[in-house]
Amino acid sequence: MADRVMLTGGTGFLGSAIARALVAGGYEVRALARPGTPRDVLDGVPVDYCPGDLTDAASLAAAVRGCAAVLHCAADYRIWVPDPARMDAVNVAGTGAVMRAALAEGCGRVVHVSSVATLKPRADGAPATEADAATPAEAIGPYKRSKTEAERLVERLVAEEALPAVIVNPSTPIGPRDRRPTPTGRIIQEAARGKMPAYLDTGLNLVHVEDVAAGCVAALTRGAVGERHILGGEDVPLGDLLARIAAIFGHRRPVRLPRWPLWPLALGAEAAARVTGREPMLTLDGLRMAGHRMYFSSAKAEAVLGYRARPWQEGVADAVTWFRERGMLR
Repeated sequence: MADRVMLTGGTGFLGSAIARALVAGGYEVRALARPGTPRDVLDGVPVDYCPGDLTDAASLAAAVRGCAAVLHCAADYRIWVPDPARMDAVNVAGTGAVMRAALAEGCGRVVHVSSVATLKPRADGAPATEADAATPAEAIGPYKRSKTEAERLVERLVAEEALPAVIVNPSTPIGPRDRRPTPTGRIIQEAARGKMPAYLDTGLNLVHVEDVAAGCVAALTRGAVGERHILGGEDVPLGDLLARIAAIFGHRRPVRLPRWPLWPLALGAEAAARVTGREPMLTLDGLRMAGHRMYFSSAKAEAVLGYRARPWQEGVADAVTWFRERGMLR
């Protein structure tokens, strides 16, 4: 009988790719899902759904029962939130609840899907590694802070309670089934619509979501307990990403802007977002992050997990195709 893995976040962007990778690897998948959450991104994937929520300890205990391993992918991934406490309840307290449920059930392996948000970009622009850990105080914004706190919590449970957890740190996944979309998916979407004529001089590490998913599954058997493993792709200047999309759609190549004139605009965008409830494209934290080139090395994951990533352009092409087929580029 195949090992059963309890997966959180399976109905999301990265989680749905992980569910597919688990099934392809011969695992049985039990996906924790809130009642009413759309499941169309898992159509045709043999998944056993278990109703529950990261904030409901009883539902987590039921979901983990009888599972050999837990793969915790669920997270609130937004650059701007009106109430950071709600993000903390999911990303920090929810992570702790999942880990304790796995401990109580005696699961043999846990994979905690963290983020490169827990790492400090290097001042010289060189790729950061797993050694460049940030403290919560050094993290920019509520998302990065909450993910850093969650990762430190997992590390404490490994050290103090022998939690058999492996940590993986995806960089910036892109590709199909980005339904919401994620902040990076939204950049691709808006650029494809011709609505991003300018950009800031920053850079990010782009990786196909399916390569990240494969790395998460590899961590179940090959990851080092208590250690981080960056699952990244290629370091790409933001201008190159936007120029690629502009070329695909025949738009004018975007121009580079300085950061300083945008601070008042970001203040205004956040004020408007508090009224409308719609996440702004321009935020104060986003401007702070743009002051760094968020480049990362996956050398450790390549050596330990056998991890590999395809060219970043394929992730862009797959994302654009998926958005276009679903009418999300109108």
